Amino acid sequence: MSAPVQTLGQIPTVHSSQFLITVQTGLREIWAHKFRSLLTMLGIILGVSSLVAMSALVAGMEKGAKEALVAIGGLEKVRIEPQDIPPEQRHLTDEAVGITMNDVRALQQSAPLVTLLSPEMRLPASVSANGKTFRPWNLTGVWPAAMEMNEHVLEYGRMFNELDDEMARSVCIIGTATRDELWGAPDKIGKEIIPIGETIFINHVPFTIIGMFQHYESEQERKAREYAKLHPEQKGGVARDRGRGRRRGSNFVFYLKNATIYLPLNTMWMKFRSGAAAPPPAFSSTSAATPTGATGDPRLSSLELKIAGIEVLPEALQQVRNVLMCTHKGIEDFTFRTQEDWADQINTFIHNARLSGGLIAGISLLVGGIGIMNIMLASISERVREIGIRKSVGAATGDIFVQILVESVVIAVMGGLAGLATSFGLVHFISAIAPTDNAPIVTATSLGIAFGFSVLVGVLAGIFPAIKAARLNPIQALRYE
Repeated sequence: MSAPVQTLGQIPTVHSSQFLITVQTGLREIWAHKFRSLLTMLGIILGVSSLVAMSALVAGMEKGAKEALVAIGGLEKVRIEPQDIPPEQRHLTDEAVGITMNDVRALQQSAPLVTLLSPEMRLPASVSANGKTFRPWNLTGVWPAAMEMNEHVLEYGRMFNELDDEMARSVCIIGTATRDELWGAPDKIGKEIIPIGETIFINHVPFTIIGMFQHYESEQERKAREYAKLHPEQKGGVARDRGRGRRRGSNFVFYLKNATIYLPLNTMWMKFRSGAAAPPPAFSSTSAATPTGATGDPRLSSLELKIAGIEVLPEALQQVRNVLMCTHKGIEDFTFRTQEDWADQINTFIHNARLSGGLIAGISLLVGGIGIMNIMLASISERVREIGIRKSVGAATGDIFVQILVESVVIAVMGGLAGLATSFGLVHFISAIAPTDNAPIVTATSLGIAFGFSVLVGVLAGIFPAIKAARLNPIQALRYE
C-alpha cells in the first residue's frame, strides 16, 4: 500500500514504527560529516557554557552579598546619621543639635516599635602594641547592646558591662584583625595568640583588652581555611589569598567586623570626645537622666536601632521620625539608612547582571542557531537528489521533515551537552584569571535552563530547513544536478 498523499498545507505526520529509522538516518548523516557538524556545534557550546558561567558568577555574588547583609545586622537594622540641614531651614543652623543622647532617651520612652538601641561615637585613631601600629577601620564607643545589634560573637574574655561604662574604664574589645596586625595571624606564626589582659595604646592612651570577637569569614574563606588544614603544603598560598580577599568586595564586610574595636561609650566621650577640663556626669544604658555637663549633651556619630520586624518598617520609621522631630525642634538634620535599601540595591544589581549576561549568552545561542540553520540548508542542497529518490520510492513528507529536524536537534543536543561540560572548565578559568570574593556557584537550574535553550534553538533552527526539504517536488528533485 502506498503512503498516504499529503498536501503542502498539511502538518506532516510520521508513523511511530518509522520514527526510529528516521532518527537513525539523521544520526548517520551527522556522523558522515563529523567535522562540519562539530563546527556547527561550536556556537551552541559557547552559548551554553557562557550562560552557565554567567549564572554561576551571579549566584556567587548574590550569596556573598546576602551573607554580608546578615553579618551586619539583617533587614531589621536602621542607622540614623546626621545630615546637612535642608535649604529651607538654613536660618535655624545655630539651633541644630545633631544626634545626641537626648534622642536615645526619647526613643526609649516613645518608640515602642524600636526593640534595640545602640548609640555610637566613632574615632579615627591609631592603635599600637608589641612595637607595631595599626589603624582600625572601626574604633567605636558603644553600649553593650552593640554586640546584638551588629551580630558580634565574643570568643575570648568578656564584654564590658554597664559598670565599666559608667566608670569610664579604659577597657576595650578587639577583633581578630587587630590581633593579627599587632601580634601576628595564626596562619603566619603557626599558633594563635589570645591577647586578653594585654595593653594597647589608642591615640597614645593605654587600654586593657578584656575580650576578643570570633573570626568572621565568608563561606568561601571558611572552605579555604579548611582546605589549608587538609593540604598543609599549600597553606601559604591559600592564606595569602584569604588575606587579599578580606579587603575586597562583599568580603570587606567581614574584614570590617574583624577590624572592629569597641570601647565603652562613656569612656570614648570622656577620654577623646568631651574636650572639657571637667568631664560631664557619666551616662549609660540604664541611667534615666540625659547627660549634661560643661560641653552639653554628648553628640553621637550615629544611632543604630532595630525594629520589631521588617513588616512594620514604614510605621517604625515614621514613629522614630516623629520623636526625632520633637527632640530636634522641627529641624530635620538627620537621615535614615536602612538595610532594606541595600537589599534593594543587591536585588537590582543581581537582576541587571542576570539580564545583561543572559542577553549576551542568548546572542551566542542565536548565532549558534543560525549556524545550524545554515548548515542544514547547505545539507539539503547537497541531498536534493537523495530526497527525490526517497520520496519517489514511498517516503512520506513527514519522514523527510522529521529526518531533517532530528539532525538539527541532535546537533543542538550534542552541542548543549558539550557546552555543559565546557561550562565547568570556563567557570574555573574565569575564577583563575579574575578571582572574586565569592566562588561561582553552578546550579542545577542554570544547567537545565541552558540545556533547554540549546534544544529549543535546535528545534527552531531546524523547522525551516525541514519544511523546505519536505516540500521538494520529487520529479524536480530527481532532475537536480
